[in-house]
Amino acid sequence: MELTDRQFKRISDLVYQRAGIHLTDAKKNLVMGRLGKVLASLRMSDFDTYIDYVESDRSNQALSILINRIATNHTYFWRENSHFSYFTDTVLPEVIQKKKTKGDHDLRIWCAGCSFGDEAYTLMMLIMEFFGAEYGAWRSGLLATDISTDALTKAVQGLYPAERLKDLPPLLRNKYFRKNADGNYQVSPHVREEIIFRRFNLMNEVFPFKKPFDIIFCRNVMIYFDKPTRDGLVRRFAKWLVPGGYLFIGHSESLGRDSDEMEYVRPAVYRRTMK
Repeated sequence: MELTDRQFKRISDLVYQRAGIHLTDAKKNLVMGRLGKVLASLRMSDFDTYIDYVESDRSNQALSILINRIATNHTYFWRENSHFSYFTDTVLPEVIQKKKTKGDHDLRIWCAGCSFGDEAYTLMMLIMEFFGAEYGAWRSGLLATDISTDALTKAVQGLYPAERLKDLPPLLRNKYFRKNADGNYQVSPHVREEIIFRRFNLMNEVFPFKKPFDIIFCRNVMIYFDKPTRDGLVRRFAKWLVPGGYLFIGHSESLGRDSDEMEYVRPAVYRRTMK
């Protein structure tokens, strides 16, 4: 089934407007291949009919399926691990010390664009390791969101092939996973229950949170956005970070160093200014 340039532009515009994802012309064949199966399942003979169908679906389920098909969810445990070392050795001690001084025991962390849950579970395990026996005295669960319902369904299950855990330190793998008879690993229930997985579109102009976060992870998500979309998202992140709160992004991403709201700390780590 052929995807014309005009039809590809319709899809690109729709995906950009609704999800902020910037599809370059180089993605045309990928989109055609992945969506061709969707059209076949719907018994549609052309892309214009399909695009009309997505645009008219008020439930947004059709749009969700479209995003699920074209989104690339490449992730694994312990990816860009220098972030995790900095998180446990520097950021957590600093944040927790400030909170103890204030008598505040509410640690708020958001994993935005959590994909299949690898990063969110890694953070949760590190938080539990950091607190040890003190963990129960803190409100330290974690919010993990993604636009893909398929990814979130798998994240909630917390079930992974051994290959995805090959870089994870054995201590964490042995302590927080159980190995199934088929060789796959599943995150232990007491870890899974500490994470709230929700579908959320980062392009929403209004974020529905009651309190700001101490730390936000949004790694390897903004590589799909153009500069105006990135800038707008960073402004919204800054609004929902406490002064001095941290934002972690992917090592292939950069915010620049001229923002009034976020200051550079180290590669791919930024902190909200105290203004």
